[in-house]
Amino acid sequence: MWGLGVGPGDPELITLKALNRLVAADVIAYPAPESGESLARRIAAPHLRGTQPEIEIRMPLTAGLFPAEAVYGRAAREIGSHLQAGRNVAVLCEGDPFFYGSFMYLFARLAQDYLVEVIPGITSLTAAAARLGAPLVAKNDVLAVIPAPLDTGALVRALQAADAAAIIKLGRHFKRVRDILTDLGLADDARYIQHATMHEERNLPLAAVDPTSVPYFAIILVHKRGVAWR
Repeated sequence: MWGLGVGPGDPELITLKALNRLVAADVIAYPAPESGESLARRIAAPHLRGTQPEIEIRMPLTAGLFPAEAVYGRAAREIGSHLQAGRNVAVLCEGDPFFYGSFMYLFARLAQDYLVEVIPGITSLTAAAARLGAPLVAKNDVLAVIPAPLDTGALVRALQAADAAAIIKLGRHFKRVRDILTDLGLADDARYIQHATMHEERNLPLAAVDPTSVPYFAIILVHKRGVAWR
């Protein structure tokens, strides 16, 4: 089995190694919401042969219901049946499989019984930095990757302890995060981007962002020196 990081959104940002495994796979599997398209499949779509059987791993993605243990159990059994029959299965994961990637839940179930190769992918953090022209860190800087759903106290402590931060999974938590950054004197140097490298990408000043329209795939980058090279 191959766990393929397909990158942050632009289909051209898949690595050559992941592309080679994708084309060679007998079966394709990917996570998907309960309804609607799979982002991982959408990213990989231009590279698919069109003849490979596909396994949709549909699951609830709402807080409190993820990870869906029963869903991953069923998916692992289905993938395992293909592996047992000698077929190569490529599991697609947006970004990198082991950076907040749902692939880890399949890996935990299958790696003890089958050979699993993980192919790293370009993460949303590095994609956001490239699109914003904002290096993440330099020299001996400490970078914090901070999920926005953390409680306010944890968010504040993480921001205070680090030289630079990438705040991810923003969605409905954006206004609270913006208020925290303002209170800490970091809002002026913060940079916001949503859907980095995708067709719907938007890059806005923090003050111009409508809190009611912020998607899950939005990131704030902030460096306490303003920019990393100072």
